[in-house]
Amino acid sequence: MMYALLCLVSLAVFGFSYYQYTQTQGNTLWMVLMFLGILAAVAFGVLFLTGRVNKKEEIHITE
Repeated sequence: MMYALLCLVSLAVFGFSYYQYTQTQGNTLWMVLMFLGILAAVAFGVLFLTGRVNKKEEIHITE
């Protein structure tokens, strides 16, 4: 659950950075923060989704 919250925070950082980037006519700092925000959001999203996989119980196609 913590990874999901961190993913949402990273998306908020991305959104805010994108807004600031468009308002400041292309300031490089906001572009770097945008890149880091989306990269962190993807990473935390993957960590959240891989943690949800049931690794103890086998799943068969015939079930």
